[in-house]
Amino acid sequence: MNRISKLFILLVFQIILISIVNAKDYYEILGVDRSASKKQIRKAYKTLSRKYHPDKNPGDKKAEEKFIELAKAYEVLSDDEQRRIYDQYGEEGLKHGDQQFNDPFDIFRQFGFNTGEQRRQERKGPEINIDLEVSLEDLYMGAYIDADVKKQVICTYCRGSGAASKDDIHICPACNGSGKRMIRQMLGPGIFQQVQTVCDACHGKGKTIRKKCPHCHGERVQRGGEPISITVEKGMKDGHRIVFEREGDQHPDVTPGDIIFTIKTVPHPLFTRKGNNLYAKVGITLTDALLGFKKEIHHLDGHVVELERTGITPPGFVQEIFDEGMPLHEFPSEQGKLYIEYVVAFPTNLTNEQKEVIRNNFKKNDPKVKDEL
Repeated sequence: MNRISKLFILLVFQIILISIVNAKDYYEILGVDRSASKKQIRKAYKTLSRKYHPDKNPGDKKAEEKFIELAKAYEVLSDDEQRRIYDQYGEEGLKHGDQQFNDPFDIFRQFGFNTGEQRRQERKGPEINIDLEVSLEDLYMGAYIDADVKKQVICTYCRGSGAASKDDIHICPACNGSGKRMIRQMLGPGIFQQVQTVCDACHGKGKTIRKKCPHCHGERVQRGGEPISITVEKGMKDGHRIVFEREGDQHPDVTPGDIIFTIKTVPHPLFTRKGNNLYAKVGITLTDALLGFKKEIHHLDGHVVELERTGITPPGFVQEIFDEGMPLHEFPSEQGKLYIEYVVAFPTNLTNEQKEVIRNNFKKNDPKVKDEL
């Protein structure tokens, strides 16, 4: 082997090495494991593509590059055959297979996301309103709740095209792909007017489908959905609305509506909430009411609240305790008050000896005590 051949082989080796080093790891781009399911890949792309979309990062070249990378990674890993080739041969294997990547914005729109001018032109789907039952404990401490929302999603098989394959999509011959047609209307003898109307052959889509998608039957959408993680913040009130923008029913031609969760507080056996304050009724004996007492109740997070009274506690007496109410939603380090109403349990009957004790001890101090005792 001559010197030129050796140099040529060395140069080729260096080029291959550089391409391997610079190759993008699609799994790393999406932040998923190599064993990730299609659902996990879809969820990762959905979250990251919204974060790095150019509309949300105007003028940020790095965000734009990241957005394009995410689209490429998702397109490959969401397709079983392409993913198999990539796992076995890497990015080079896809190049040898004449892989052509789609417009990253087209992929983004497959999720029902629309931005910029398109948002202003397209219709928005209806809202999905859901009552979310939340315990008083969760509203006191905060919580994460997973809700499984069934909704309409873009067909994952045809990606919203409605066709069995890309080869089954053709430009409409009636309108030449414009989705519109010009028709002539006669206004009078020898007088005609041209009017633009929606193409009746393709219904304004500009394309016709020879063979429909076997999964969605050409509807372009399916019933599906994914769990939504809802953050219940400390101090949220009954009726509070938690809005997930554009997470509603998907359709290729419509911007998804919002999913709105409305908090409905589940009744608590001890505490009642009014605004930022809590109210509770605590039963005490007649002895406690007359002589005083020390008691404990457990709060919503389990910590102990000590109740203490000296002297007489009349029935219906309300004790006010500061900083033991609900956290304020906007300022959770601050709390409302806790009001304890004492309910005295009177005996149902008295013995003669008990009556005599009461006569001897109370009649002297209160002449209004009746002899019926």
